[in-house]
Amino acid sequence: MAGDWLVSSYDQNISSDGDSIATTVERQTLALLRTLFALSDDFEGAFVSGATQANLAALATARQWALQQSGHDVSEEGLWNAPRIPVLAGTPHASILKSLSILGMGRQSVEYIPSLPGRQAVDPSALAQRLVANDGKPAIVVASAGEVNTGDFDDLEALGELCRTYGAWLHVDGAFGLFAACDPAHAHLLRGLNAADSITTDGHKWLNVPYDSGIVFTRHITLQEQVFKAAAAYLGAGPDLLHRTPENSRRFRALPAWMTLMAYGRAGYQELVARSCRLAQQLGQHIEQSARFELLSPVHLNIVCFTLAEADTAQRDRFLALLQRDGQVLLTPTLFAGKPAIRAAFVNWSTTEQDVERVIAALERCVREIKL
Repeated sequence: MAGDWLVSSYDQNISSDGDSIATTVERQTLALLRTLFALSDDFEGAFVSGATQANLAALATARQWALQQSGHDVSEEGLWNAPRIPVLAGTPHASILKSLSILGMGRQSVEYIPSLPGRQAVDPSALAQRLVANDGKPAIVVASAGEVNTGDFDDLEALGELCRTYGAWLHVDGAFGLFAACDPAHAHLLRGLNAADSITTDGHKWLNVPYDSGIVFTRHITLQEQVFKAAAAYLGAGPDLLHRTPENSRRFRALPAWMTLMAYGRAGYQELVARSCRLAQQLGQHIEQSARFELLSPVHLNIVCFTLAEADTAQRDRFLALLQRDGQVLLTPTLFAGKPAIRAAFVNWSTTEQDVERVIAALERCVREIKL
């Protein structure tokens, strides 16, 4: 919070290198995050407003790559007469679809690849079949690292190998899941991450900094700068951060992230991630043992996906309304395998075992009322 206040006080524009030390701090913060996530040094990055903007920047870079394979420079020539690019995904976040709409590729460019049984993770064999059918033409594969409803992970190692074999771009949406790298018990879920072409994550989640803190990484920074370059005499022509994002002028949003990384470090984030996952497991175990609730998915990371036993959508919604009025916990609705579901995500630095007990008590209190 102190970092965010200082950002507003300084009111420093992050645009051109050399204007102030702010650009140096952003580059250093990106290097710290690269180390935290065990990313290779060939990943360059930038801060943007959130995971949606990060996915937008990554997919714009992927689009630039894909159309260049066909001899088309979309950053200069636009989308007119450009070939359609298939976007292959299992359970993409809504921000992926929003980004495709903004980019002119369209939500309907997504082809949904079947998931593994009982999972929210792509079936690699189904993806392989689709890539074979693509006959070597460019495609963009979107993988989930910490799928939003269940916290499930695509097999990044298998998907990366398929993308190398068939010449596809691999984008990893890791808004939640990239922080699994902090916890040795969950770091294996990110095996193969360095094969990605672009990666996104969100600082306002497990980094616990204020909103306005998305991060995009890519191994193809030249392509990203082709998309977002801002050429003008007064801006200069240096390797400035303004060429990496949709914004020219933006606030010094890296400072809160830099301060919290310096304050808590790898050990602090290992404790936070491990604790969040442990608390999610505790809630999941209660749900699994309860006759009133049904656990819909194993707890893969920090998200618990469940529902009321034998409940329809109207009962689920009534239950959530009661829970909100009860005032102890706010849970969100979702769908899982066609069932009306409920989602609980553990990510806040201040959440403790006592909070899990409060959540369980509220769930039991409200479910008794819904059964009247």
